[in-house]
Amino acid sequence: MSERLLPTGTCWCGCGTETGLGSFFARGHDKVAEAAYMAVHHGGSVAQLLHDTGHGPGGEKGSVRAAALKNGWEICPQGCGYAGAPASINNHVNRHHKEK
Repeated sequence: MSERLLPTGTCWCGCGTETGLGSFFARGHDKVAEAAYMAVHHGGSVAQLLHDTGHGPGGEKGSVRAAALKNGWEICPQGCGYAGAPASINNHVNRHHKEK
């Protein structure tokens, strides 16, 4: 089990911005941190990340989508093939499959 992380009151992207109670990042800065991490560790490329971690085509760990489905992700119950975390599935179904 992973260590429980606690917000510190300062944005974790490294910008130094003060964050709200319970927040790790200033608004939108989670994506800044993600992009910076990718630049440092994988040349800025998601394809390189997948390759480096064995999830690229033919990789020893198989697809990252299949791994996510074994670790809590779900497939859309409407059969469209969308996959994501349960909250993402709910949003997807409400946005794309509910009668208008």
